[in-house]
Amino acid sequence: MRLVMNEPVEGMKGPYRRRWWALLVLCLSLLIIVMANTALTVAAPAMTEDLGLSSADLQWVIDGYTVPYAALMLLLGAIGDKYSRRGALVLGLVVFAGGAVSGYLADSSTAVIAARAVMGVGAALIMPATLSLLAATFPRAERAKAIALWTATAGLAIAAGPLVAGALLENHGWSSSFLINVPVAAVAIVGALVLVPPSRAGHHDRIDYVGGLLSVVWIGALVYMIIEGPHFGWGPKSIGAAVVAAAALLAFVLWELRHPRPVLDVRRFTDRRFAGSNLAVALFFLAVFGAFYYLTQHLQFVLGYDALDTGLRMLPLAGAVFVGSALTAYLTPRVGMRWTVTAGMVGGTAALALLTQVDSTSSYGDFVAPLVVLGVAIGLALSPCTDAIMGAFPESELGVGGAVNDTSLELGGSLGIAILGSLLGTSYSDHLGDAASGSGLPAGTLATAQDSVGAGYAVAQGVADRARQLGEQAAQSTDPQQAAQLKAQAAQLAENARHMADSVGSSFADAVAHTSLVGAVVLGVGTVLVAVLLPGKGKPAEAGTEGEEDTEREREVSEVR
Repeated sequence: MRLVMNEPVEGMKGPYRRRWWALLVLCLSLLIIVMANTALTVAAPAMTEDLGLSSADLQWVIDGYTVPYAALMLLLGAIGDKYSRRGALVLGLVVFAGGAVSGYLADSSTAVIAARAVMGVGAALIMPATLSLLAATFPRAERAKAIALWTATAGLAIAAGPLVAGALLENHGWSSSFLINVPVAAVAIVGALVLVPPSRAGHHDRIDYVGGLLSVVWIGALVYMIIEGPHFGWGPKSIGAAVVAAAALLAFVLWELRHPRPVLDVRRFTDRRFAGSNLAVALFFLAVFGAFYYLTQHLQFVLGYDALDTGLRMLPLAGAVFVGSALTAYLTPRVGMRWTVTAGMVGGTAALALLTQVDSTSSYGDFVAPLVVLGVAIGLALSPCTDAIMGAFPESELGVGGAVNDTSLELGGSLGIAILGSLLGTSYSDHLGDAASGSGLPAGTLATAQDSVGAGYAVAQGVADRARQLGEQAAQSTDPQQAAQLKAQAAQLAENARHMADSVGSSFADAVAHTSLVGAVVLGVGTVLVAVLLPGKGKPAEAGTEGEEDTEREREVSEVR
């Protein structure tokens, strides 16, 4: 038996025998690129303290990964289709591992941001390749089941990232959250060469590089605007990015409509099934990433769990995703994707609605039900949508299909963190301003506390430390009158510190409830739109897509032979 799998999947007479082992490699590749973001939410406090990051630095450490990741997927997916989908996967893993090593060695905010950007480029190669290789390797009858496992892996990664990072931070520094990616990437590279058959498009037409570059510009500018505007204000940078995004998007659409072989046929968005699936993915990840952003903060700062405990307490979400994926694999063929996707989105809306009950007395037990409901909802909604998006593309454009699905996912996630994160910060600041009005803090100190929940607790701790210092001075004083004054001051400061800590916790809990309400409304309205767009079971649009796809596959296989 050959060590390296060299037989192209397009030339095989029947299904590839080791396709489920190949899926394991693809899921492993997906796992590390999703974990690269979720793990950072836990490692960020230690990184901030060690490198002295400002809030702007930390934001770009997180989003330096997102911009190239989202912007490059469409073009790199098309390149992978033409030359080699497995080659794109392996190259992406190499680039990703190189960026991870750079992040491990980084000793400044600039170096960390650059390393994260390199990892984003690698992820832009990996993500569409995993879906295109999955779709090319599995026969149509098994593809939905394979995609359900792919989706379940993404859900597992959302919860596993904080767990792995938390375990590493118990005995190692924040840089270990970068280095852990290297051995996993190495295993995935070997697995890809041994188990994943090579695949590429049957045609040899030139790539629409103009359309691809326009997609890089408009998606990159849009993501930059989404990040810059809500977090840093609508100044010249964010407004300029909005103008560039709008102009490049218009140019992209006009160019693609006229090009004989566009990188993305934008007419596909007139198909209800395709448009509804992309809208569902974007809206769902807007809610999921937004909720994940503030839930991890609430668990760490308000409830006081360390990094490892926070990761452990996100595991119900991961387990529930597997349950939802199993349900959708059973239900979708029987009732149609409209019902399973709508049920999933209703479940996501319900999970956010449950989070509106969060208050200062809430314990972890109050978060278990929303996490479980949200996990089941992810499994129900996303697998059928991904299957529908991939099914809309012929075999020659599977990389582009994967890129479209993943771009919708990434744009939705970026919007969720930007919009819900910005709303969370504003709501927290407003609530804290009201709650801490009697704390006696100087205006500048209160403004610092209003910057974030972490800063609020740091201010409260600073006041408590000052109270302890005064108490120690009172104990050492030989002057009874001075000692009494110092004790009184210490007692007042201790009371102020308790009041401040209580105010920070209650203000953040109120902000979580308020933000969850807005997220539930957005996802609820989106649920109605998606339900209207998606065709019902047995509609011609749904049945026709599969037939056209099988015909295209047969034509291209004959061309390869």
